[in-house]
Amino acid sequence: MQQRPLSLLEPMNMPDPHFPVKHGTMRETGRGVTLFPAHWHNHIELLQFRSGHAVIEVNYVPIEAGPGDIMVFNSNDIHMGILQSESVEYDILIADLTLLQSQSPDAAETKYITPMAQNRILFRNQISGDARLTAILDQLAEEFRTRQSGFELSVKSLLYGMLTELLRGYVDLRLTENESHARLRNLERFEPIFHYIETNYTDDITVDDLAARASLSRFHFSRLFRQLTGRTVTDYVNRIRINKSEYLLRSSEKTIAEIAMAAGYNDLSYFSRTFRKYRGYAPSEVRSRRDTETVFLD
Repeated sequence: MQQRPLSLLEPMNMPDPHFPVKHGTMRETGRGVTLFPAHWHNHIELLQFRSGHAVIEVNYVPIEAGPGDIMVFNSNDIHMGILQSESVEYDILIADLTLLQSQSPDAAETKYITPMAQNRILFRNQISGDARLTAILDQLAEEFRTRQSGFELSVKSLLYGMLTELLRGYVDLRLTENESHARLRNLERFEPIFHYIETNYTDDITVDDLAARASLSRFHFSRLFRQLTGRTVTDYVNRIRINKSEYLLRSSEKTIAEIAMAAGYNDLSYFSRTFRKYRGYAPSEVRSRRDTETVFLD
């Protein structure tokens, strides 16, 4: 299987190499702080948000996360996080699914564990309000906190339960081995495109220009872009611009017109309409409430 950029590979040091699962609680303060830089690894990872708000990018697609949300990073997903509130608290679980494999594979391993470990079953990246999955993650947190007798047995049992919940409700894609390879190749091919958009979002970015950079026809580029991100180029760029402008509205003294320009919008009225479309409230509301309450991404 084609690997992700080695520069972004996070070495995974497990506390117990013979039981490759780890759990912890993370607390950070300061709007705009990087919770974790862009990286990837071969393990499945879940974040359970308990308080605060963040923007989590998964394969360069920004997702807004807050209390009650569970973020799922499949093997090889490139992910990073930026704090969007004054503080945040979340639990993190990282597991090497080879822990659940055996020398004599059974039906469960052949049908589910191996395809998940090989990146052929991909889960939805964001889950909200799932009481059963939340309860399992809470039990895992308690097991890691107390480490009573039978700790390893209980953790493995809970991991099976967690994967069952994910399989029954949150499978995003099921891929053949060839399809999995093709998806990784396409993500590799589009990484420079995502980076270009992230660093040039204030410019007039066109589909034709991006397609030329990827050496693809406009039609083929648009189809692959939507397959990889679930969004059109215009929607993707607007989300990045609105995220940037929301941060500036909360953290800077620039006028709304200056922020619109800084986010790539030359027309203040169009900026305000677009902001309201994506946020459900006007830019002026963010600025007017900034000094009296914390404004979160919705």
